Amino acid sequence: MRQKNLILFSILLLAFLAGNFVEPKYFNQGIDFLNQKLSVHFPHFWTKPFRLGLDLQGGVSLIYEADLSNVEEKNRAEIMEGLRDVIERRVNLFGVTEPVVQIQGEKRLVVELAGLKNVDEAIKMIGETPYLEFLETRSEEETQKILDKIKELEGKTLEEMQKVQDWQLAFQNPYFKPTELTGKYLKKAQVVFDQTTYKPEIQLQFNDEGAKLFEQITERNIKKPLAIFLDGMSIVDTNDDEKIDASDLYAPIVQDKISGGKAVITGEMSTNRANEITRRLNSGALPVKIGEPISQKTVGPILGAVSLQESLWAGILGFLAILVFMVIFYRIPGLLASFSLLIYVALMLSLCKLIPITLTLAGIAGFLLSMGMAIDANILIFSRMREELKSGKSYLLSLEDGVKRAWPSIRDGNFTTILVGLILFAFGTSFVKGFAFTLVIGNLIGMFTAIVITNHLLKLFSKDKSPKWLWLWR
Repeated sequence: MRQKNLILFSILLLAFLAGNFVEPKYFNQGIDFLNQKLSVHFPHFWTKPFRLGLDLQGGVSLIYEADLSNVEEKNRAEIMEGLRDVIERRVNLFGVTEPVVQIQGEKRLVVELAGLKNVDEAIKMIGETPYLEFLETRSEEETQKILDKIKELEGKTLEEMQKVQDWQLAFQNPYFKPTELTGKYLKKAQVVFDQTTYKPEIQLQFNDEGAKLFEQITERNIKKPLAIFLDGMSIVDTNDDEKIDASDLYAPIVQDKISGGKAVITGEMSTNRANEITRRLNSGALPVKIGEPISQKTVGPILGAVSLQESLWAGILGFLAILVFMVIFYRIPGLLASFSLLIYVALMLSLCKLIPITLTLAGIAGFLLSMGMAIDANILIFSRMREELKSGKSYLLSLEDGVKRAWPSIRDGNFTTILVGLILFAFGTSFVKGFAFTLVIGNLIGMFTAIVITNHLLKLFSKDKSPKWLWLWR
């Protein structure tokens, strides 16, 4: 009896803690009342808000297209993954809650920033992620070809330009051409000071692959300039705010092959300018160029609030329908299962806050589906239990045998659903991942509440029933 009471106390305590974590408002109001009446200082229950996705709280959705023209086809997938990681890290620095950055197709990147309402602010945030590149000098023949093309296109409109053969050449740097070394290989950047002049310099450290590329580039460019560009501008220009012309570009001369993967950027730059460049580089240099977004969309907070309200009503009505069904068809066991389902909802919402899980419409759909799976486990147990009671077995024995006979069906049904959820989570996009994650977590909690909580609640009534009341259990 003592063990049963301890189990019941544990279940009630779990329900109390989970319920108040989900909605601590009323508990905290009671604490405030006690503190005022008794002149004490009881603490409030921990308050933590839900994390809502773009479709529930509004925000900005941007689509970018990466320039993969200079990237080999076999490396494009890897480059796009690197681009996604860098931009995700960048927007996280600005306090955007759970940004969704995902690859779409071969060269498009979708950036969703929940809670951000200003499109211009979002574009600026992405645009501040730098693109670092090292450029080597062109041959005189290449330079002259580009300069001739620039002269040929002078005064022409864009439509007229596009009719000229190789018109794209006019938009290339006539003096420098890109190398394989970009910000993709940058490990870190830091500000150092020259020991003689005490002027600030920027020291770059590349990863192992970048170190090899840098060594190869410097080896083939000994006694030649090697330009360093950040977002299309020379990083060593003589004016912090002025974009210098390519013909006037200052570029450091490579004196010898450089090994070890370290490069030092020198030039007439202020300490503030050096710190700014270093900070931007450390926040993530893009492995390929991206321009302005090719598509932008704002989801307003009103639309998000409407979606959230409709989702909540759908969940509440579905939950009430399940409770009514269980009580009508399974009577006392159905009532106990309904209480267990309330604990399931509290536990699920608590985990959504605690992990935290970003709730989207798809995630809520996964939650509601898993709630149906949770009550399905109870139905299997009760159906088996009824069969055992009809065969003349005692209540406790019927319960034990019912759980044993129902367990294989519960196990197989939930585990196959969890397996599908894991596959969707591994290979799906952001909204599919949200659906899959809540579905998997919900199924695990559902099995726990059915096998552990409902089962123990039923065992509290393990004494044999009077024949006139037995119908309430069948």
